Amino acid sequence: MSTPTPGTAAGTDDRALLVLEDGSVHRGRAYGARGTTLGEAVFTTGMTGYQETLTDPSYARQIVVQTAPHIGNTGVNDEDRESRAMWVAGYVVRDAARRPSNWRAERSLDEELTAQGIVGIQGVDTRAITRLLRSSGAMRAGIFSGADAQRPEAELLAEVRAAPAMEGACLAETVTAESGYVVEPADHGWEGEPIATVAALDLGIKAATPRHLAARGIRVHVLPATAGFAEIQAVEPDGVFLSNGPGDPATADAQVETLRRVLDAELPYFGICFGNQIFGRALGFGTYKLPFGHRGPNQPVMDKATGRVEITSQNHGFAVDAPIGEVVQAPEARYGRVEVSHWSLNDDVVEGLRLVDRPAFSVQFHPEAAAGPHDSLGLFDRFAAMLAERRSAGAPAAATPSATPEGA
Repeated sequence: MSTPTPGTAAGTDDRALLVLEDGSVHRGRAYGARGTTLGEAVFTTGMTGYQETLTDPSYARQIVVQTAPHIGNTGVNDEDRESRAMWVAGYVVRDAARRPSNWRAERSLDEELTAQGIVGIQGVDTRAITRLLRSSGAMRAGIFSGADAQRPEAELLAEVRAAPAMEGACLAETVTAESGYVVEPADHGWEGEPIATVAALDLGIKAATPRHLAARGIRVHVLPATAGFAEIQAVEPDGVFLSNGPGDPATADAQVETLRRVLDAELPYFGICFGNQIFGRALGFGTYKLPFGHRGPNQPVMDKATGRVEITSQNHGFAVDAPIGEVVQAPEARYGRVEVSHWSLNDDVVEGLRLVDRPAFSVQFHPEAAAGPHDSLGLFDRFAAMLAERRSAGAPAAATPSATPEGA
């Protein structure tokens, strides 16, 4: 939520303020577009990959605080973006690079922020801001620069406190593709015919995800977030994927119902991040908001199946409320047994779900992440194996919903 204006000319006052819901004010200098922006203040711990962070649709309506002190030194380019635009509501850094220094840089980060209307602030103590968000939780915030930074601080605080909260926010439909498109395996190094077809619901999908699927021989039909089961059936998929995305999963009733029809049709399913939360809701579990969320490429997760600790990239403020430990009956009993397949070693938050009696699983983290660790890339291979097994068994694509569960 922003009202940016183009970058100011030399000599114009570059004062900027970051105002948090608790009343604290952090004073710095304008960065990127000038004006006002409102959103939820969150922090991310990535030391690299700021361009991928800025273009991740899951950050819609969030003001991102970078804990790494020096940002912008490699500039930006058109190859590393994860979507068609920058989605953050605002950007907070300590030391912004004065100029980029990288052979791949096409523009400076400041220039790109200005061109895309992203209001930011530099020269603030991001360590202190992060400690505040860790102790008090993510909160509403505003960045004010240019003429807006001259307004009374009490007036700015009132504007921040009047902004909508993230709880109850329905945002996937605001970041999704306007129409469907196809990602072909042949365009990503695969030789020969595709091994399977997948319908991928774009709730805020990152470009790396269909690339990873296509590189494994999977033709990916990316569909808008509003697509229902009929649109999924129309592409005759061998399986279904639900992507990451922004907002409160409690608002995703339409996607939950669509996924239940997918599961009833016994189609293999794989979900990431928002797709994990929707999977949890489809199975009958609840979701809740975390105090400050998990954001960054250094989050340790336990994989129950292997006993291995995987370092993962994450970006979520909500989580699934499901029991960690033994296999349990899904609250929606027709889906059979379910287990928490992964959990966070920092705070025991659920990081993955798996149906025992059907070919369906999801994870809360981002195995496709760039920049980020590659510990969990095998999940794409697991999904590809599910699809290939289903095809080899002669199962029809987009089968008619059945009450009889299929073995995983």
